[in-house]
Amino acid sequence: MSFVSYHCHSTWSDGRTGIAEMIAGAAAAGLLEFGLSDHFVLTPYDDSNAHEWSMPRNGRALTDCLADLRAAAVDAPLPVRRGVEADYFPETWRQLQTVLASLDLDYIIASVHAVERFPVDTSASDWQPLSQAEVDQLYRGYWQRVRELAECRLGDIVGHLDLPKKFGFYPAADLSREIAAALDAIAAAGMTVELNTAGWDKPCAAPYPDADLLRQVHQRHIPVMINADAHRPAELVRHYGRAAELLRRVGFTEMRAFNKRQPRELPIPG
Repeated sequence: MSFVSYHCHSTWSDGRTGIAEMIAGAAAAGLLEFGLSDHFVLTPYDDSNAHEWSMPRNGRALTDCLADLRAAAVDAPLPVRRGVEADYFPETWRQLQTVLASLDLDYIIASVHAVERFPVDTSASDWQPLSQAEVDQLYRGYWQRVRELAECRLGDIVGHLDLPKKFGFYPAADLSREIAAALDAIAAAGMTVELNTAGWDKPCAAPYPDADLLRQVHQRHIPVMINADAHRPAELVRHYGRAAELLRRVGFTEMRAFNKRQPRELPIPG
């Protein structure tokens, strides 16, 4: 299978299985490469649920995670890439960038999971009490933060673009200007957008990003890749055939892979 799966989590963060099991699952799925990208978040506040899902709040060190990954990769039956999924916060991104620059990584997924202190993807119950105006404002803040993470060049890959739609709450306001500004910043930074297939299994029943956003990505010549946001081996290639078909339909012919932060292009199978 000429696919990679880089957006993957283990028990070092909120994954359900250990690294060795994830690598074995990747080999069994016939992947070309496997990459681990456990969560690393430096929130600017203490009252966060990050202790439940992310280093270092869960008491685990990113350097130890990468050492474990390096050891597991020694006898692996496929190339294993070292990654991290890092959260953007305007207050802490410089500190985060310093930490990440000291590590031997193959790629960094930069994501936005929170706007101010609002967790956009934790539970539908967080969204249910909100007015439409508040939903609109959260989306506006989300796209502003995506633009900012691209402007500061926090990583190589933008994680699950359009994540706030996860639970089926959508903006009523016209956010085309905010979205365009974020995509322009991603293009200027030379970052890659992942087609994250996990959204097909969520209440929104659509990938991150959806076809309309992918067309805007394509118009800006922003490179793409397919990732599954896998938390267990069974999810490593979920909906990959569907994702490849969608990318080809939009107009893409190539997808990206990484080695030591350097990108290369692979043909989209199919």
